[in-house]
Amino acid sequence: MFCKTSDNLNLYYEIQGNTEASETLVFLNGLTQTTLSWFFMLPFFKEKYKIILLDQIFQGQSDKAEEWRNFDKHAHDVKCVLENEKISKANIIGLSYGSLVAQHFALNHPGFVNKLILVSTFAHKTPYYEAIELSWQRALEFGGYNLMLDIMLPSVLSEGYFSNPIIPIQLMKEARLERTQTKQDILNLMRATKERKDYRKDLEKITAPTLVVQGEKDLLLPVHLAQEVHKHIKNSKLIVVANAGHTLNLEHVPEVCGYIKEFLGN
Repeated sequence: MFCKTSDNLNLYYEIQGNTEASETLVFLNGLTQTTLSWFFMLPFFKEKYKIILLDQIFQGQSDKAEEWRNFDKHAHDVKCVLENEKISKANIIGLSYGSLVAQHFALNHPGFVNKLILVSTFAHKTPYYEAIELSWQRALEFGGYNLMLDIMLPSVLSEGYFSNPIIPIQLMKEARLERTQTKQDILNLMRATKERKDYRKDLEKITAPTLVVQGEKDLLLPVHLAQEVHKHIKNSKLIVVANAGHTLNLEHVPEVCGYIKEFLGN
């Protein structure tokens, strides 16, 4: 399905799970992910919750705008989907890039948020993060998405994942390279993170009950970044998943979903 954004772009979304459920879960993708990225997590929630999956502008089946889009605009697009489905309140789950969209959504549209789950998240950038960000950008500019993936995957997947992958690494690469997302689409998404200011003080205005879930072995976003998010959201809880990397919708899935289900149940 598609809905129109406020600037008349087509935003792709899907409705899955229990369509008669009283509670809704909205899943927000990582940087180069699509709605397919939640495949392994959905079975843990589909019986009890109505589920909304969506591709941000520049992702998957959604339109590709002429200019980059900041996180406030991404958050407003999520609001458009909820309004299109006549959903007044939802539980918002964002991973990495999607967790930043979720942060802005919770701050800008608090009335729509029941509970907030931030997975592999951060609110400010460090020189270490910026060095990784630059390496991804340079790889994308000079070698395309194929080279970017080669450089990216060791940062976002743990050593344990490479030893026992839920999706074989080569198959993952082939599947991602088949997508319609262009080099410029990814650069436009990355610019939103590059231009984003330190958001820690803004987090203090978030009122929704919040769960922060971070991988112990996350190389891209070390645990201390999540601790800063937890510190600045007053009504929040932090869980560190032992031996897990960054991409927690592919790693330690039953454990991560168990934490989320417990939080939602409470």
